[in-house]
Amino acid sequence: MSDEVTAQRKPLLEVTGLKAGYGIVEVLFGIDIRVDTHETVVVLGANGAGKTTTLRAISGMIPSSGSIVFDGVSISGKRPDQLLRLGIAHVPQGRGTIGALTVEENLRVGAFSRKDNEVTSDIERWYEQFPRLGERRGQLAGSMSGGEQQMLAIARALMSRPTLLLLDEPSMGLAPLVTEEVFNQLRIISSTTSTSVLLVEQNANIALEFASRAYALEAGEILISGPSEQLQGDPAIQKAYLGV
Repeated sequence: MSDEVTAQRKPLLEVTGLKAGYGIVEVLFGIDIRVDTHETVVVLGANGAGKTTTLRAISGMIPSSGSIVFDGVSISGKRPDQLLRLGIAHVPQGRGTIGALTVEENLRVGAFSRKDNEVTSDIERWYEQFPRLGERRGQLAGSMSGGEQQMLAIARALMSRPTLLLLDEPSMGLAPLVTEEVFNQLRIISSTTSTSVLLVEQNANIALEFASRAYALEAGEILISGPSEQLQGDPAIQKAYLGV
């Protein structure tokens, strides 16, 4: 995507000068990230680069400074439940499913902020999208495989009908074939819904194939950003993340 095309698209999320950390330990040092309407964006980085901290700051899980604007409105300082009602759903690292609840109960938890009467029909929709969940609707989430729990976590987040989906390392701990299946489902979701996606990943190959734009994060700062195909061809990115 060219800079001119990006400028013409409507920004959904604009993060400017974001700083965040844990106690006295600063992790992010003033990063800028933008996600446009109906766009998929990935933040790449090694362990400790600040990827998870970035999503936690955007979703209000940790204090931060700088500017976070969502759909034209400042959301800095808002709580995660407030952001969920505004249209931001976060699938955390480690999936975050409630192991003691069934698949269907987890999905209903994902819709807790909704007041409409279409929750049940949405559950059926995601059962069709993720057939394994439909087969296991009465099974406790904690007894499912890692890949099934990841799919459940994504479906549960989508139950809130988000405008922006934040995904933290969806491939973590998954076998390559399961990772490919999860990303195939994400491609379908991206193409059939109006949901934008901000993804953080270590698996650069599959992430750059999925996303339209990318940021490379190193030691809490943006090293390089641009269209995914541009980063795929960048020698520094190839060496650091693509094993070339």
